Amino acid sequence: MEIIMRHLLNPLDFSTEEIDALLDLASDIEANPTSYKTVCSGKKLATLFYEPSTRTRLSFESAMLNLGGSVLGFASADSSSAAKGESVADTIRVISCFADICAIRHPKEGAPMVAALHSSIPVINAGDGGHQHPTQTLTDLMTIRSLKGRLSNLTVGLCGDLKFGRTVHSLIHALARYTGIRFILISPPELKVPDYIREDVLKARRIEYREVQNLDEAMPHLDILYMTRVQRERFFNEEDYIRMKDCYILDRAKMKLAREDMFVLHPLPRVNEISTEVDDDPRAAYFRQVQYGVYVRMALIMTLLEVEKPC
Repeated sequence: MEIIMRHLLNPLDFSTEEIDALLDLASDIEANPTSYKTVCSGKKLATLFYEPSTRTRLSFESAMLNLGGSVLGFASADSSSAAKGESVADTIRVISCFADICAIRHPKEGAPMVAALHSSIPVINAGDGGHQHPTQTLTDLMTIRSLKGRLSNLTVGLCGDLKFGRTVHSLIHALARYTGIRFILISPPELKVPDYIREDVLKARRIEYREVQNLDEAMPHLDILYMTRVQRERFFNEEDYIRMKDCYILDRAKMKLAREDMFVLHPLPRVNEISTEVDDDPRAAYFRQVQYGVYVRMALIMTLLEVEKPC
């Protein structure tokens, strides 16, 4: 597969064929990690994180280090020149002089696109507000394919904050391109998926879906349950957050309602929406999901830098 130098700003930037090839590369990295330990020697990844992150930032850094490259960057806007008023456009022009590729997380939707327009190196969107989180989506796709053996003919339950959850929006966009996908959207009325997702993706592609408020009702029908937290940082007032945050809690009793081959995913961090008693259930896949994220980001870095797969 030949991919010219490009950016990854949303999950649709890659075709399904390109995604499948990238996931194949990630799977080979998982199986043969030592073969890849020097393929990015001399390359630098810049991590520009204007918003707090643990998993995503460290996953990117781990990925580049595993490939033999190096990492530079900042972990908050306060520790960058953004605190002095520097624009994203100016920052990326500067970073392009220092690094070969960058990953940017920003609270404002569209900031990674602005960076890409002014960058001379590949830009990866590591999350922009409530908009997109494409590398988490690639991680989710690899996790689902590894656990279920396919990305088609699946019933996927999305539970919790479907309004502000960028991981949910990105995953719906990506899975909607595969055949036989059905969604069960589980949320309170106030946190339902935005109209543009419903109209422009689900209805436009004639994807089978239904919206419910009861998690117990959905459990027996699912191949995948994708849990999300209610995000305090997306709410304008504390009262609304407190009222919503305990809407859905997955526990051992609810897991008894599910199929033996149903798997639970979560982009993390969790608060209390998955009880720790579920962690020992073999169907709990959210920590495996984190490891898949490293392999996916290794494959993505190689792909965007046009690094050859080792013989």
